[in-house]
Amino acid sequence: MNQFILTVGIFVVSYIAIISEKFNRMVIALMGGLLMVLFNVLSQEEALSSVDFNTLGLLIGMMVIVSVIKKTGFFQYVAIRTAKAAKGEPWPIAILFALITLVASALLDNVTTVLLLAPVTFVITDTLEVNPIPFMIPMIFASNIGGTATIIGDATTIMVGSATHFDFLEFSKNMVPIAFVATITILAYLTFMYKKSTKVNDHAKAKIFKLDESKAITNRLLLYKCLGVLALVIVGFIMHQAMHVETATIALFGGTLLLLLTNIDPEEILMEVEWNTIFFFIGLFVLVGALVKIGLIEMLAKNIITLTGGNLYLTAILILWIGAILSAFLDNVPFVAAMIPLIKSMAVIGGMTSPVLWYALVAGACMGGNGTLIGASCNVIIGGMLNKRGNKIDFVEYMKVAFPGMLLIMVVLTGYFTVFYF
Repeated sequence: MNQFILTVGIFVVSYIAIISEKFNRMVIALMGGLLMVLFNVLSQEEALSSVDFNTLGLLIGMMVIVSVIKKTGFFQYVAIRTAKAAKGEPWPIAILFALITLVASALLDNVTTVLLLAPVTFVITDTLEVNPIPFMIPMIFASNIGGTATIIGDATTIMVGSATHFDFLEFSKNMVPIAFVATITILAYLTFMYKKSTKVNDHAKAKIFKLDESKAITNRLLLYKCLGVLALVIVGFIMHQAMHVETATIALFGGTLLLLLTNIDPEEILMEVEWNTIFFFIGLFVLVGALVKIGLIEMLAKNIITLTGGNLYLTAILILWIGAILSAFLDNVPFVAAMIPLIKSMAVIGGMTSPVLWYALVAGACMGGNGTLIGASCNVIIGGMLNKRGNKIDFVEYMKVAFPGMLLIMVVLTGYFTVFYF
């Protein structure tokens, strides 16, 4: 009992410290994980075995690929071309940028996607002399929604994909329609909220056509190599089960191949890998591994099965909504990390082996992350960028727009799950 209380205490204190954002979340997660070992909740071997190295390898491999692509100027080129295609009209530009973010976030790490696209979006809004906030909020939603579409798009889907060994195509076949429905819903809502407030004069629109996209591409040969390797990696993801190769191996192979084909100093690229995120995950996996060891996860699984009477539909909808509400106010990554062993335990105890529970978890956590400025990493990053530029958006101001939009998505998705799965 003492060890149970100690373990839960370390986890809760670590969790509170992480979501408070007053401390570096990597340091807190690692400290919490190390305390589990120091107090003999886990042995060092048990702690290491609880770390999902497939998730880490996939993240590192994709970070390397994106870091190289960033050097080509590809995203700047796409942004300028898109603004011109929209004829300088602000709201169509915002919609198109959101759709680009959506697709890029499905194929690349969504945090890196917003880091690449947000700065060029600011260039466009400065040129048009408009408030960037109506452009950034659709981008936040698009990055989090796009991340749900594939097992490589978001940290949460990477963890779920690794834990369940989902086939890339099977996962996408189920999650792409969910992402599509969510996208249509939120773009309709945001159009109602923002379209009338993003009007500009013809003089401002004319400035867009003075931007030269051809100067954005700094190295065409490097770009061709990047796109070729990225295509190879995506094909690898699609066929990874048939090849009996894990997704981490494919991503790391792609990153290493790209470094081999270019003259870029590998140390320069490795410096751009988000090691804070990697070590945060290591600490997080150990923290959750300790909860599994003491039997807390199994106990919670039994309680959920009792609450829903073992009804698969009620369980899925409960996970969908709990995921959405909690992920709006807590970081969705540690939430999903805690839920993965819980759903696995429910499969063992209650025979709930349906993949729909995993789809509900991913949909709830990723969509719910849109609800507040602290719900997901993309929100925090874009909020920080806006504040640095003097376009401050506070927690309440963002929530007034985003939280109702998130709830609207969840209502629509509840109907979607009911109709298409039950």
